[in-house]
Amino acid sequence: MTEHAPLILDVAGTALTDVDRRRLAHPLTGGVILFARNWESRAQLLQLTSSIKAVRDDLLICVDHEGGRVQRFRTDGFTHLPPMRALGELWMDDGQGAKAVPGSGALRATNAATAAGYVLGSELRACGVDFSFTPVLDLDWGESGVIGDRAFHRDPRVVALLAKSLMHGLLQAGMANCGKHFPGHGFVRADSHTEVPVDKRSLKAILADDAAPYPWLSSTLTSVMPAHVIYPKVDSRPAGFSQRWLQDILRRQMRFDGAIFSDDLSMEGARRLDGQVVSYTDAAIAALQAGCDLVLLCNQSVGDGRAVDELIEGLEKTRAQGLWQPSVDSESRRLALLPETLPQAWDELMYQPAYMQALDLLP
Repeated sequence: MTEHAPLILDVAGTALTDVDRRRLAHPLTGGVILFARNWESRAQLLQLTSSIKAVRDDLLICVDHEGGRVQRFRTDGFTHLPPMRALGELWMDDGQGAKAVPGSGALRATNAATAAGYVLGSELRACGVDFSFTPVLDLDWGESGVIGDRAFHRDPRVVALLAKSLMHGLLQAGMANCGKHFPGHGFVRADSHTEVPVDKRSLKAILADDAAPYPWLSSTLTSVMPAHVIYPKVDSRPAGFSQRWLQDILRRQMRFDGAIFSDDLSMEGARRLDGQVVSYTDAAIAALQAGCDLVLLCNQSVGDGRAVDELIEGLEKTRAQGLWQPSVDSESRRLALLPETLPQAWDELMYQPAYMQALDLLP
């Protein structure tokens, strides 16, 4: 086992280059995140994931694959999964008139959420993908364009139960999970990909509402991704760079012991700390020092990929200087996200009764 491999990187194309292999072989690299540009077909995806594992079999192969508009693989047999809001709407639908049964919508929705998790996880795993950054735990306030129908519901209790059901389906497929974006991105209108969102509510208000699913799910969540949002009444830094949020609140108060991923360090919400534009290396170190176990740098392998190499070299240099200390606990959390079971082959999965039933339960 390496001492600590915190970097989750991407690759530019549909097959690995020699440069990709060099970066993935580096002991600071812990995984790969795939995008739609890495997709042509199931056969090609399986070849790509196999070649990644041939470099190092402990690399965690990740993807943002939630359903709705955030689903990287959509053709060649992949099921078009509904947005999570559809499950929240199903929860509220108890039927009409004399046939209405109170609570029946909630029960159908939890079944559908488990089915969605199982289909999502089993299809990805059949193509060699280990892990998806799902479910979204943000509340549907109706304000955030970047969250929107990715959220299950406005009520944190409904969000928690639907998310737990979806995570049950992922678990049946042998896949871990990731609750995002802690402590909540749904209240702010700004998109942290292009701006630095600010949520001016009090800590008490956030914990009572947006962050409520996290302690309720602390025994079920295997990883968490914090938001690139500043909550100035709690900390002047975004949550993903805040010891207060990650160590005091998430770890100690909420007793979460799984892995913490930074969100993408190339997003605008991660590029400005304390009012200053920072390098990817400085952002990575700030996230790790705040309490993240793993840091993502996305979409920087395209072109010459200089930013990726600079981050690897920068992190290596700061470690040698003692400015960043590797964590054995963080590495254990990373390895715990790797599947422990063998995936089903795609052709076998298509005829498996549990999978076929799950397809029937999707809204």
